[in-house]
This record gives sequence, structure tokens and C-alpha cells, in this order.
Amino acid sequence: MDGRAIKILGFAGSLRKGSYNKALLRAAKGLMPKDCELEIFDLEGIPPFNQDLEANPPVTVKEFKEKIRNAHAILIATPEYNYSMPGVLKNAIDWASRPYGDNAFSGKPGAIMGGSIGMLGTARAQYHLRQVCVFLNILLLNQPEVMVPFIDKKTDENGNITDEATLAKVKELMEALVNWTLKFI
Repeated sequence: MDGRAIKILGFAGSLRKGSYNKALLRAAKGLMPKDCELEIFDLEGIPPFNQDLEANPPVTVKEFKEKIRNAHAILIATPEYNYSMPGVLKNAIDWASRPYGDNAFSGKPGAIMGGSIGMLGTARAQYHLRQVCVFLNILLLNQPEVMVPFIDKKTDENGNITDEATLAKVKELMEALVNWTLKFI
């Protein structure tokens, strides 16, 4: 690197204001290694994917794609709905990777994390998301895996992660993502 900060773009596959996965992103932002920054992008406002509009996408989609392109790496926090990633997340991914040949994700280092109120902590959603990332050519970090079970018991009334073990795992992921990213930039 030439002294510039490593820029990571993070987004959560949830629109809910009190989203636990947005809380994980906020925690990650506060646990970034030196000379690194995490920008959080909210998927709110990205309309349902419409192939008729992919050559001239809505402004929110253009902004999302530009932020992906300007980042050195990406961080995705996914909830788990019905054993998979949420439609909101898949929709945003579809927009950012279309039209064919204009995939903003291609070649980007990335990492996935997630938390849920259930026992598996988004494991199934993360594995489905990993399959999609193969096609997108996202260079995913494999370890550490951050799958936070019972996340509702690990936050305070303001929606902040309070569990020390969870925070330590998120910090470990951020350090690993930065080291991974340095291999590609």
C-alpha cells in the first residue's frame, strides 16, 4: 500500500432499523485495524431487480455499484430467512452484478458474517451466500467464520453488541479480512 487507508464496504441483508446484522457491522466498524476504514451502506431504497432497467439502473443501484468498485474489499452481514439469505440481500447482489459483464464484485476480496436469534447463527444463509459469491468471483475469506447464535441475548437496549466473545470474533474477522485484502491490492 502507498499509505492510503484500506477501504472496506459493508452492508447487511436486512432493512430493519434494529437489525442484529447492522449491529454486527457497527461493531466491526469500531474494531477495525489501524489505517483501515469500514463504510456501511444501507440497502434501503434499492428497488426489486428488473432486467428491463439493468442497462440504466436506478440512482441507488448506481451508487451501490460505485461504492463497491471504490472499496478494496467487501463485508456482508447476512441474516437467515427460511434456511437462506434474505431476498433483500440477493436482490442487491443481482443489481450490483448486472448487466452481464458489468459485475461490480468481480475480483474483490470479501468476508461474510451473520447473527440470528436461533442456534445456528446464520450458517445455512452464509453457505448459500458463499455459493453465489463463487459465480460473482468474490475472493472470499474462508476463516474465521462468524456465525453468532442467540444474538438477541448479546446486545443491549440500544442495539449494540455487548458479548465479549462475539466482539473478539468480529475483531479477528476484520484483521483477517485486512490481511487477506493486502494480498490482492
